[in-house]
Order: sequence, then C-alpha cells, then structure tokens
Amino acid sequence: MSLKKKLIVLNTTIMLGLGSAFAIPSVKAEENISDIQSQRTGIQADISEAAQVIQELKKEQSKMNSQIAQIETAMKENDEKIKDTKQEIKDTEEDIVSLKKEIKALEERIAKREEVLKERALSFQESGGDVEYLEVVLGSKSFGEFVNRVGAVATIVEADQQILSEQEADKADLEKKQATVEKKLQRLKDMEVELKGMQSQIEDQKAETVNMKAKIEKKESETEALKQSLENKDAGLEAQIASIRESIKKEEERKASEKADLDRAAEEVNSSSEGSTSSSSEESSSSSKGEASASGSSKVESSSNSSKNSSAAKPAASKTETSSKPSSANTGSAITAGYKYIGNSSYKFGGGRTASDIANGLFDCSAFVAWAYKQAGVNLPPSTDALKNAGRQVSDSQKQPGDLVFFNTYKTDGHVGIYVGGGKFIGSQSSTGVAIANMESGYWAGVYNGRVVRVN
Repeated sequence: MSLKKKLIVLNTTIMLGLGSAFAIPSVKAEENISDIQSQRTGIQADISEAAQVIQELKKEQSKMNSQIAQIETAMKENDEKIKDTKQEIKDTEEDIVSLKKEIKALEERIAKREEVLKERALSFQESGGDVEYLEVVLGSKSFGEFVNRVGAVATIVEADQQILSEQEADKADLEKKQATVEKKLQRLKDMEVELKGMQSQIEDQKAETVNMKAKIEKKESETEALKQSLENKDAGLEAQIASIRESIKKEEERKASEKADLDRAAEEVNSSSEGSTSSSSEESSSSSKGEASASGSSKVESSSNSSKNSSAAKPAASKTETSSKPSSANTGSAITAGYKYIGNSSYKFGGGRTASDIANGLFDCSAFVAWAYKQAGVNLPPSTDALKNAGRQVSDSQKQPGDLVFFNTYKTDGHVGIYVGGGKFIGSQSSTGVAIANMESGYWAGVYNGRVVRVN
C-alpha cells in the first residue's frame, strides 16, 4: 500500500474514533441531565406548593394572634368588671353592717316603747282591770276633777297613738332598708358569679385558641423543614448537572487537545510526503470534518429532544380552591341583619342595650339575639333566661335556620345564638364579637346543650 493510502486510512480512522468519542459520552450525559432536570421540575413544584402552604399557615397564625389579642382584651375588661363588682359588694356589706347597727338601735327603741305600753297596760289593770277611759272621766267628783281626768285621758290616748305610730313607721323603714340592701347585695353576688363564669369561659376559649395556634406553628415548622429538605435536594441535583456539564467540558477539551496533537502529527507526515500525499490528507481532513459535523448535528438534535422531554415532564400546577360560606337563603332577616357586624364588633358584658353600643357593634349574646330579631320586627327580651321561654321548644333534630340555640357555658343556658344551618350559628362570642361559629366541633360542640327555641 502506498504512503498516500496509508495516511488517508490513518486520518480517517483517527477522525472516526474522535467523532465517536465526542458523540457517545455527550449524548449519554445530556440524557442524564434531562432526567435530573425532570426531577428538579417535580421538586420545584413541591417547593412552590410548600411555600403556598406556609403562606396560608402564616395567615392563620396572624388570625389566631388577633383572636388571642381580642380574648386578652375581653379578659382584662372582665377582670375590671369583677374588681368593680367586688368593691360594690364590699361597700354594700359595709352598708349592711351600718344598717344592722341602725336596726339594733331601732329594735332597742321599739323594745322601750313596748315596755312603756306594757307598763301602761299593767297600771290600767291594777286600777281596775277592765275600767274604760269613759268610766274614769264619768267618775269625777267635781268639774275640776272631770277636766283634769279628761286631760289626762287625752294625754294618755295621744301618747299611745304616738308610740304606735312611731312603732309602725320604724318597722316600715326597717323593712324597706333591709329589702333594698338585701336585693342589691343579691344582685351583686349574682353578677359576680356570672362574671366569674364568663371569665372561665373566656379562659377556656383562649386555651383552645392557643392550642390551635401551637398546632399551626408545628405544622408550619414541619412544612418549613420539608421545604428546606426539598431545596437542599434541588440544590444537590443542580450541582450534579453542573458537575456533568463540567465533565463534558473537560472531556471535550481533552479530546480537542488529542485531536490537535494528531493534526500536528499528520501535518508533519504530510510535509515530508509527496504532493499527492498532501492531496490525500486534505481529502481525509474533509472526511473528518464531515464526521465531526454529523456528530455536532447529532448532539444538537439530542439536546433539542432533551429540552422537549424536560418540558413535557414538567407537571402542570393545579390547585382547586373551595370555600364554604353559609347561605343566607331561608335563614330569615334576623340572621342577615347580623352579618354586617361579622369581623366588625366586640363582645361587651351588658352591651347592646343602648344606641351607642349598637352603633359601635358592642353586644353580649342575648342582646345581639334581641337586636337581630328586632330588625325582623320581632321583640324579644335581652336575657338568656327570658329567651328560653320566648317561643316553643323543638327537638335538636328539628332545628331550622332562625331557631335559637343554647349552650351551657358558665351556667346552664349561659350562651345563646341564632342557628344558620349547616351545624353553625351566629352570635356575639366573648372571644370574637359577632361571628358564625361551628357548633358541631371544638368548644361549642362541647357546651351545646340541645335546647332549641323556635320564635315563630
């Protein structure tokens, strides 16, 4: 074989070898990158979803913090009310002590008067027992004695009448004072019991809210940890891709260096050969370039397919959002009247009974129910005890929107609201003000007593 043919064969073999060396590893590497990128796409979708969950949990946390602040405000106001009530009880008990002293003095005066009357009766008996005043007067021996006796009798009668009149007045005054003070004291003691019960209820609701907040914080922490883990995994995959690409680059540089060395060797051989050999070398070089071009086309096509596969592998993000809002249909105008105060009111013990309180959305539970029904043209009493008898009682299974529902909070039937359907009721809650609450789970499910009153 001539030197020319040998050089052609040598160059062709080298170029074919280099083409395969470049094409095969590059294609496999790009396939690996495509697979890793598909994994990253899925992980990034999970990271995005975790971020949305964290955002929702932060909103819930903010809401819980607001509720806790409202509860603490209610507890503070209730504490002040309890403190004031205790002071009133103390003042009233001091009034009772003073009254007891007055009563003792009054009883002593009454006792003295009774002694006087007793002595009169005894003296009367000693002077004849059943002798009447008329007999005393008619028994006079002279006109002067008659006048004296008439004067004496009149004085005795007047004194007796005065004593009896004072006696009756003192007794009436005593009874009035006793009744007033005892009524006030009983009212204050009842209020203290009610306030303490309300405080206990508020504390329970705070504990429940704090517990819910702790659960949300735990879930947020777990989601943050999951998100961090996913981000770490994604960073690891990204590093793998960078490493593969770096390896491809180094391999390409190494192959290019080998090719340059072979090219230089070929040129040295060509320079020492005949002119015809140089022509053969050019043909071989042209063949090599064609192979390299084919290899480059293969790599571009592989990269394009990889990009398409990566795009196809990316899952479409979808999230179905549902919201439940109690329908106002068939719940009555009493319910719809209260909607304007949701999120725009505060609980106030004894509130909702003045125009100022109503304008500012300050209600207690029974006053809110009475106000709401008044907007529907129905007059109801603003107290839970009276509302129990404001209509006819029906069974829990028969309750309908608009019915009154009762709860055993600090006392039996201590809280009342208006049923709106779907296991929920609207009322003025101590922790939230006017709000729609679930009576089939959580705190309210535990205190619902099954009493249902239908107003009309």
